[in-house]
Amino acid sequence: MSVLLKDEKNIVDKNEDEVETSSTDKRHGSNKFDRKHGSDMISHVNSVVITPKQEENILNSLEQSYSSILSAIPGEDVSRQGVLKTPHRAAKAMLYFTKGYRDNLNELINDALFDVDHDEMVIVKDIETFSLCEHHLVPFFGKVHVGYLPNRRVVGLSKIARIVEMYSRRLQVQERMTRQIAEAITCAIKPTGVAVVIEATHMCMVMRGVQKPGSKTTTSTMIGVFREDPRTRE
Repeated sequence: MSVLLKDEKNIVDKNEDEVETSSTDKRHGSNKFDRKHGSDMISHVNSVVITPKQEENILNSLEQSYSSILSAIPGEDVSRQGVLKTPHRAAKAMLYFTKGYRDNLNELINDALFDVDHDEMVIVKDIETFSLCEHHLVPFFGKVHVGYLPNRRVVGLSKIARIVEMYSRRLQVQERMTRQIAEAITCAIKPTGVAVVIEATHMCMVMRGVQKPGSKTTTSTMIGVFREDPRTRE
């Protein structure tokens, strides 16, 4: 099941209807992401666009909501100096924490795609990530590892980290975020295969609930040859 945003998913679905089955050697397996026309899927991916006036209205709405939350906390004195400007600061922080909804994949890649004669694995490890759990609005953080097998095209290495940032700056669950990163890389460069692994600590398991410091959650998504051929994961 695709977990991209609606507009992003439409691009994936549209192009998957145009799959051309091509014969490849056993090492690469079948590449279901080859396209008849070779068009760049990310060119039509949309993001949420807000005007400066809309941003101002959003900040005001968030600030009012945070004021209500502080006022509802038993024993809290909202007239204290330390919390007088907290609603405004928290509103600005939340808008930043969720800026990934407003990032555009096409603009993020910014033509940093290069045709090269390279078909060996590219791995970018230990990309630090911070996100907000959508269930409790508390952070989870850790490292993202990305690997892909190029199909005569590579992407600038920093763009992989930017894709991770794009999807981490949203309200998330780790499982979906892992899939979204893999699908975005697939959209961007149409490789033979993509593998994404995330290791993260969830503060909702540390600060509340079961309260187990030191626990980590590992999730993975395999696309293309990484899913079809177990030897690629060895």
